[in-house]
Amino acid sequence: MASSISAGTTSATALVATADTTGALVLQTNNGTTALTLSTAQNATFAGTLTTAAQGIAKASLPTGSVLQVVSTTKTDTFSTTSSSMTDVTGLSVSITPTVSTSKILVLVTLNLAGQQSNAGASYQLVRGSTAIAIGDAAGSRPVASGSIAYIADSNSLTALSGSFFDSPATTSSTTYKIQVVQGGLSGGGGAFVNRTQNDTNGTQFYNARTASTITVMEIAA
Repeated sequence: MASSISAGTTSATALVATADTTGALVLQTNNGTTALTLSTAQNATFAGTLTTAAQGIAKASLPTGSVLQVVSTTKTDTFSTTSSSMTDVTGLSVSITPTVSTSKILVLVTLNLAGQQSNAGASYQLVRGSTAIAIGDAAGSRPVASGSIAYIADSNSLTALSGSFFDSPATTSSTTYKIQVVQGGLSGGGGAFVNRTQNDTNGTQFYNARTASTITVMEIAA
């Protein structure tokens, strides 16, 4: 048993308090049904649904690990570049405004990427604002990237790459995450293709399929 406060429907029973020494407190409705229990450990247990005036709990009050918001962009058209520098993939970016500066941002990427036949493949990198993130450490003259596909001998090849990164932007300002790609031809003349093959033949074979790429960001309470 626990100390209880019960609501009634008459003036005599409008509020009935029953005390004991367990240290717990129970709030009951007029039919004696428990609605809320406050334990000695200061934990609250609701028998029904908690509804606040604002129809929810403030995001900043949610426990660590809670998903505060999700924003996603899906690119269904194609993109290609012959640049030897990392280049923005048009239409494959997403912006999020963190609720609190301590939040983490979980970034999920699915990218369908092809390189130039008989060249040196292609690479991509994840970028926050103008800063590349989720890339490898620099080592000599080697390039760095978030992901790569190797030299291919088939101009009908298309590779689905996926990646995730747990970012700490430390801001409450709007923050943009985007994907950049680069062709891997060391002597130039290569190409990087998104959502299509190099050949991109107008045919019914499945290797000619157009695909979609996605970038999704989730704000996680920390």
